[in-house]
Amino acid sequence: MPPPPRLPLPRPSRRTALLCAFLAGAAALLPAPAARAAPTTPTRVHFGTCPDSVPRPAAPETVECGRLDVPLNWDAPAVDGPRLRIAVSRVRASGTAAERRGILLVNPGGPGGAGLPYAVTKRARLPESVRRAFDVIGFDPRGTGLSSPVDCGAMGGLFDGDRPHADPVPVGPRAESAYLRSLRALADDCAAGVGDEVLPYLSTEQTARDMDAIRAALGEHRTSFLGVSYGSYLGAAYTARFPHRVGRMVLDSVVGPWDWYDFDVVQSRALLRGRDTFLAWTARHPDRFGLGDDTGAVRDAYLRVREGLRERPVDGFGAAAFDRAVYRALGRTERWAGLADGLRTYLRDGTPGTLRPPTAPGSPDSRTFEAANRTVKCADGPGPAPARVLADLRRTRRLDPQPVLTGMEASACAFWHHRPARRTALGSPAAPPVLLIASAHDPVTPIEGAHELRRLLPGSRLVTLDDDYSHGVFASRGNACVDSTAAAYLVAGRVPAADVRCAGPGLPVPAGP
Repeated sequence: MPPPPRLPLPRPSRRTALLCAFLAGAAALLPAPAARAAPTTPTRVHFGTCPDSVPRPAAPETVECGRLDVPLNWDAPAVDGPRLRIAVSRVRASGTAAERRGILLVNPGGPGGAGLPYAVTKRARLPESVRRAFDVIGFDPRGTGLSSPVDCGAMGGLFDGDRPHADPVPVGPRAESAYLRSLRALADDCAAGVGDEVLPYLSTEQTARDMDAIRAALGEHRTSFLGVSYGSYLGAAYTARFPHRVGRMVLDSVVGPWDWYDFDVVQSRALLRGRDTFLAWTARHPDRFGLGDDTGAVRDAYLRVREGLRERPVDGFGAAAFDRAVYRALGRTERWAGLADGLRTYLRDGTPGTLRPPTAPGSPDSRTFEAANRTVKCADGPGPAPARVLADLRRTRRLDPQPVLTGMEASACAFWHHRPARRTALGSPAAPPVLLIASAHDPVTPIEGAHELRRLLPGSRLVTLDDDYSHGVFASRGNACVDSTAAAYLVAGRVPAADVRCAGPGLPVPAGP
């Protein structure tokens, strides 16, 4: 569909130029409205055809898409001030009017993940009772997908690291200084590409207020919500801002209520544990993978692959791309066989094979995700001091000389141009009970985050999938105990009397060669 005209902004100035550059990135699903309603007046979402990026659900169900204009800054929502266009999708409840329970907003994570297609893809995996009860609402959070996507340009050479001898893990003073310079360059690129005047408003708190605007525009009194990974952080922010508008909320694979940089450090240590588990698992299947029959031998094979790709990248696939592939694979045990097979393939014929992810690093979607991830994290609260970034890198390397630093996005906040004085508020004792769900050994959002967030949500319950090592649980792992507990909560409002522990699948048994 044709893009919208640029939104008119106030007096010409540097601020206006930056805002125009940012707002011009908003891809419209419908033409721009003839006039803007006052921000305090809920506008309606006018639904129509979806873009090709949104899959079609199985007949007879349909998906429809629209947009909602919201203020750039909810704290100063002038009628003639700058506004963003939020892309929204909807698949209506399939049950009767008596079965309907309202809307269920969904978010796939990130920050940086586009949610417009998630209304279709996640809904297809939800229990039937949930599909019958709720209109499932997807949306691209501000700065992502089709909701005014951010562009940080070169991002400090983030995707240029796969040159011979380039290594994203700095070792020694010179490499550490270069690492800090790359973080500063990334922050400078985001400030130039997005605009200093825009960066403060790409926060989780502002997105939570967009969520409430969606609720109001759809004519609903309450927002029910399913948030996965970063979506749990977004849901917790919504409960802090709008506790009395929370319907039923499921927060899956919970991000802990810490500063983003603190969370990144916790995650980096959990990834070391997860990788050790993967290496030991691979060693238990030497006939299948051929990488050795003890953990040390498999680790040596892993390090030989990484060093080989660092010295001689293959078609742009070097150490940084390898680390990103490892990060992705560790999050889901069904990807472990592909990771092990990729190690064997490289050692056999020098090609990455199944190590290559489906989306190439540096692709437009990947760049938008990485830019939005950092702009949101750095808008949510104070960043670390550069000295602390280096100190934590050294501590991590003492734990393991070859860590995976892919998830340390908030390190760039050390040099961010906008430095928030406070962090995003999360949770509220005034909110109704929330259902938290966690995998016992999730390396991406370690379970201690769920325990910490529950303290901020009194009366909430935690559902733990024991003996599981993956990220994403409800309507994802196929566990009847988890899915039935969450469905009963969402549809009937049944809060478990106590925390629930569900038997997990254990480590996978790899298929034959």
